[in-house]
Amino acid sequence: MKALLLVAHGSRRQQSNDEVVVIAEKLKAICAEHYEIVHAAFLELADPLIPDGIKHCINDGATSVVVLPYFLNSGRHVVEDIPEIVNATKQLYPNVNISIAPHLGASDLMMDLLMSCANKVD
Repeated sequence: MKALLLVAHGSRRQQSNDEVVVIAEKLKAICAEHYEIVHAAFLELADPLIPDGIKHCINDGATSVVVLPYFLNSGRHVVEDIPEIVNATKQLYPNVNISIAPHLGASDLMMDLLMSCANKVD
């Protein structure tokens, strides 16, 4: 079974973390054909952290986990921190394929999204 783990930074503000969980739930509803399991996790400041999110996916039956960084820019968290955490966690699950998708900001769809948001202003 394939899992998608949406990873955000995490915030001291609970409402911000809750928004990420809601986004993961919406993703689950629209990508069920590709990912039977969808969860959210955080880099820091909120639970579950990335290793626990991966574990949660595996406990739910995932044999493959795609970590999707919900970040706009390729800063240190995207380039260093998330890969280091994911690579360390991979060692715990040698029979599970764990990979990292490109971060959100790298998507070619970003320009369309930006224009769509800008065009909503009256």
